Amino acid sequence: MTRDPVVEILPRDYDAAVPGLTGVLHACVHAGASVNFILPFPVEEARAFWTGKVAGAMQGGKRRLWVAREGDRILGCVMLDWDTPPNQTHRAEVTKMLVHPEARRRGLARLLLMRLLQGARDAGKTLITLDTTTGSAAQGLYAAAGFEVAGSIPQFSRAPLEDRLEATTYMYRML
Repeated sequence: MTRDPVVEILPRDYDAAVPGLTGVLHACVHAGASVNFILPFPVEEARAFWTGKVAGAMQGGKRRLWVAREGDRILGCVMLDWDTPPNQTHRAEVTKMLVHPEARRRGLARLLLMRLLQGARDAGKTLITLDTTTGSAAQGLYAAAGFEVAGSIPQFSRAPLEDRLEATTYMYRML
C-alpha cells in the first residue's frame, strides 16, 4: 500500500516544513507562477514569505496548510485561509496552490485541492473563493473541481517573468 502523498502541516510542525515550502515557492515563481512575486525573486524572499506572513496566520488558527510529499521532500502545497470579517465566517479562500515544476502532471494539484475542500467542509465553510491568472492551467484545474467563474479583471497583476500585466479570474465553489 502506498503512502498518501498529501498531509496537513500542523502549527507545531510548521517550522520544519519551511525549507521545503521555500524551495517550492522559489521554483514555481522562477517557472512563471503568478503568485504575488516577480523576478528577481531570491530564495531569501521566498523564505521570508513563509516565516513572516504565513507563520503568524498558522499560529493564529486562521490558516490550514497541506503539502504533497515524496519521501521527505515537499513537492507542492495549498492553503485554506479564513481570516475574514465577522459577516464572512462561512467562507474561506484558496491560496498558494503550488506544485514544483519537476513534479507537475502527476495529479498532485488535484489531490491537494481535494484535501483542502474536505478540510473546508470539516471546518464548516460553505463557500470557497480564489483568484487565478485568466486562461492558466490552474483555472482549468479549478473548473474541473467544480469552481465557477465569478468574473475577471483585466491588467490585474504584473507577470512574474516579464514586464506585462495579466488578467485574473475570480472563482468560487459552494460546499
